[in-house]
This record gives sequence, C-alpha cells and structure tokens, in this order.
Amino acid sequence: ELSMQAKPEDAVFAEPPERFSFPKREEEVAAYWKEIDAFKESVRRSEGRPRWTFYDGPPFATGLPHYGHILAGTIKDIVCRYAHQTGHYVERRAGWDCHGLPVEYEIDQKLGIKSRDDVLAMGIDKYNEECRAIVMRYSSEWVSTVTRMGRWIDFENDYKTMNVSFMESVWWVFKQVYEKGLVYQGFKVMPYSTACTTPLSNFEASQNYKDVSDPAIVVGFPLAQDPDNAMMCAWTTTPWTLPSNLALCVHPEWTYVRVRDAVTGSVLILLEARLAQLYPPGKVKKAKAPLYEILGKVTGADLKDKTYEPAFPYFAGE
Repeated sequence: ELSMQAKPEDAVFAEPPERFSFPKREEEVAAYWKEIDAFKESVRRSEGRPRWTFYDGPPFATGLPHYGHILAGTIKDIVCRYAHQTGHYVERRAGWDCHGLPVEYEIDQKLGIKSRDDVLAMGIDKYNEECRAIVMRYSSEWVSTVTRMGRWIDFENDYKTMNVSFMESVWWVFKQVYEKGLVYQGFKVMPYSTACTTPLSNFEASQNYKDVSDPAIVVGFPLAQDPDNAMMCAWTTTPWTLPSNLALCVHPEWTYVRVRDAVTGSVLILLEARLAQLYPPGKVKKAKAPLYEILGKVTGADLKDKTYEPAFPYFAGE
C-alpha cells in the first residue's frame, strides 16, 4: 500500500507494455498460481473455519467441455470463492459422472448393440467393463480447459460416481429419506427412448436433438348449427392427440375467413394469414380458375363459444 506522501516515481507498479496480450497474461497468472500452489494453499490456510459445502453436478468425461460447461463452471467458481472469502472452509473436489445413457450410447455404437437382449447375451459384467473403460476418455481435456479458465477445483482428490463408496452413500441417503416418509410415487410426462426402453432426462434428450420436417395435417371440425355446414380448420403435427381433443383456440383480435372450396364445395373457416396453408400461392397462380371464394371475414372474438363436432366422440360430453 502506498503512503500519502509517496511520490509517483516510488510506485511499485511496472509500466504496462505498449502492446498488452490478455491471453498471455492469463497464462502467466495461471503458471504463477501453479508455482505457489495457490488453490491448495488457500484451502490449507482456511482449515478450522466453518465448513461450507457446495454440491456440484459433475460432468461426463465421455464428451468434451463446451460453452455451457464453461459458463456454469465460472458461476460455480465465483460462488465458492465468495464463500471462502467470507470466512468459510470450502473443499472443492472435482467429480465425474460415470452413469447414464451418454456412456451406454457410446458403447452401443462401438459394439453394435441394438437392444437389451444384446446386452444380456454379451453379459452385464462385460458390458459394464466396456463402459468403465471409456468414462474418463476426455478427462485430461477437462482438466486443461477448467484450469485454463481459472477455476479452482481439486482434480487430484476427485471422485467418480462409479466408485462403490459414492454409490453406497447415495443409497444410504435415499434410505434415510425413505424411512422419514419423504419419498412418494408421482407421474410426469417424460421423453422416452424406445431403443433403450427408459425415460430420458432433458439433457439426454437434447443430445440427439435434430431439426426435422414433421408431417402435418389440417383437420376440419364441423360447426354445430351452421347454415353452410362450415368446418373450423386446425393445423397439427400431433394427430394422435385428436381422440382427446376438447377445444379449439382462436385469437380474439385476429381475422378469420370463411371460404368455399371450389373443388369440394365445402365451407372452411381458417386464419386469413394461413390461407397459404391450404392454397399455396404458387398453386393459386397456376390455377386456371379460382381455387376458393371468400364468403366473409370475422374476428376470433366472433367465434367464441361456438360448438363443433369433435373428430372422435370419446370426450364429446365433457
């Protein structure tokens, strides 16, 4: 700390170079931390303080770290540093998630396994050994990336979820919760893998997320007591939900058109902005005669409380 009487020339700060490289400076700081064993020394000096425990969701080492890991890791590091600097002993052990479909998926691809029967034919013990052999595949890349981003965490005293001691501790905790009557059976809609015959977590489901072209259909729902026997048109990519359909929704301020189809003579009601769904502009332009006739326009508010005949009768009375 400089005294009030200190002269500028007495300052201990070095003159910054004309060209400053932040990446190089970060590497120099990381090297200095390693030289003085800064992280472990800070933990040693905080021994005896109140313990502050941080439960970190460990990553899979079967894949490389990405932006999401780096962002979350930075936040976790800040929280742990804050706890340390506010008078706590914060032991930060790195962990590795060795369970779950990401590991099994890799082995299934490697060995050409298609079903549960293939696993049983191979032997569960041999299958597990194959999984254990790859769970730490990218651990060195993880250590390098996490260290480079400046996160303080102990990789030398790490834990793996496949360790028997870890698994038994989890079962012990669950047993305590169960015996206290805090475990109950619930129901939740989950993504499901027909190949693995198991529900998927959101993380697992998103690993194979793809943009695909979904087949879609337009369904006509005949309006009750309509003079033209008009049908409300609804577009859907999930026709399997139609047996339980209970309502049609319209926007009160949007414009809906009543049109007569030139080929079938049917009267249809649909959103004006979605006419192209039934009558593509290219097809309309090439047609020798009009494909439809607009009979009138209404707002969604005008359609409120209209009743219709559902596609299936199972819930018609509800």
